[in-house]
Amino acid sequence: MPSQSVLVIGGGLAGMSCAVALAESGLRVRLFEKKPHLGGRATLYTLPDGSEVDNCQHLTLGCCTNLADFFHRVGADKKIRTYDRMYLMDGRGARGTMKSGILPPPLHMAPSMMFFGALSTADKRGISRALMTIARSGGSPPGIEGVTMLQWLERMRQTPAAIAKFWRVVLVSALDEELDRAEARYGIDVFWKTFLANREGSLIGLPSVPLAELYRGCAESIAQQGGEVKLRAGVREVHVQNGHFAGAVMEDGSDENADACVAAVPYDALPPLLPKAMSEDGGPLAGLRSLRTSPITSVHLWYDRPVMESPYLALIDYTSQWIFNKTRLYQGQARNGDIPSAQKNENSQYLQIVISASYDLVQRSRQEIVDLCCAELAKVLPKTRTAKLLKSTVIKEVRATFSPMPGVDRFRPAQESGIANLYFAGDFTRTGWPSTMEGAVRSGYLAAEALLASFGRPRKFLQPDLPLEGLSKRWAKRSGRL
Repeated sequence: MPSQSVLVIGGGLAGMSCAVALAESGLRVRLFEKKPHLGGRATLYTLPDGSEVDNCQHLTLGCCTNLADFFHRVGADKKIRTYDRMYLMDGRGARGTMKSGILPPPLHMAPSMMFFGALSTADKRGISRALMTIARSGGSPPGIEGVTMLQWLERMRQTPAAIAKFWRVVLVSALDEELDRAEARYGIDVFWKTFLANREGSLIGLPSVPLAELYRGCAESIAQQGGEVKLRAGVREVHVQNGHFAGAVMEDGSDENADACVAAVPYDALPPLLPKAMSEDGGPLAGLRSLRTSPITSVHLWYDRPVMESPYLALIDYTSQWIFNKTRLYQGQARNGDIPSAQKNENSQYLQIVISASYDLVQRSRQEIVDLCCAELAKVLPKTRTAKLLKSTVIKEVRATFSPMPGVDRFRPAQESGIANLYFAGDFTRTGWPSTMEGAVRSGYLAAEALLASFGRPRKFLQPDLPLEGLSKRWAKRSGRL
């Protein structure tokens, strides 16, 4: 009996994870991606001179269990470097290092926070009180539904400095949204899963290769199972007949048929593929009209000499939020960032600055943004004052992620479309997570599970969260959250 076949439309993390899971389950998978490379929003960007860079620095955390599982399945885990601490610097030059200590969770991060000079005693006392409220409730304090993270922090009597120098530093990067626009539940979940529940939740994982190289094992894995990955293969339309998936039409006009389909394209690209009724009031995609987006800006700088030693640095009180030392992250690899051939220098250094929720930068010119970031680097990295800037570029992703605004979950569709043998995958679907790589992989696994169950071949792919440890485990049990 021939294996059942599946079309997966979209080669981002949602589509790749779903395709790999289905291929491992014995289905014949064909993955179509309209771009010339896999990765979706987490991949390379080609500059006008032909050189390539990652569109934006992406990282994973220890609490991202499904992303870790996917990387392991395709061999990408060997290309991830793990760091156990977070380096910070504020506008006055105060440096800090957040890392896990010997105390049991949720107290394991407390010693490093207590010695961070950017925070006053009053700031730290308020932060500790709020963190303990999260921990003692098992990650779900009462009264957080429908309120913003900023409203909840004000309710917890956080000082303005604590909000700006602690909560905002972590959450704007994690959620790609400002605190007065993000739902409290998502922000609290970040702190619970990353810093409080398990000491490994805050481990930082950074690719040691360009993102396009990170996904090579995905295509190989699918091919080894008898499937195929087709690049530069856009889909124009998905046919639905009598409430069932009935094939797809490619952009070149050819038809593709299969027993089932998973549409894993961005949420704004999904409605044009499907019958109009699915996006009208009462349809499964009607809520997509209410989603809002948040921008991310990445600034790429190449200097003629080393100007930074640490692999990364989180900034406080600056427009620039994170600086990534790409030269050090790629150390030992074939590439060291793309530098014009006439200016290659073994001592050169490639830095990338990432600014999440970058609303104020959307309308500014790229040169203005470069000048702003270079001025800030001169304050935190003094060696940049005398170094020569060889090359720079700015990548603006105006619609980088969907905004985790209060009540957003009611607008997110399920993986089941309501159409037989048609499923959705994407971080915008109901995953319980915001718009992250972890959320994308979760959606891919959930779509694969739903499809396999409909074929009478149930299998579980979704990974559990890290196990609770120490006092966090005890308090979660006491609060009925475990």
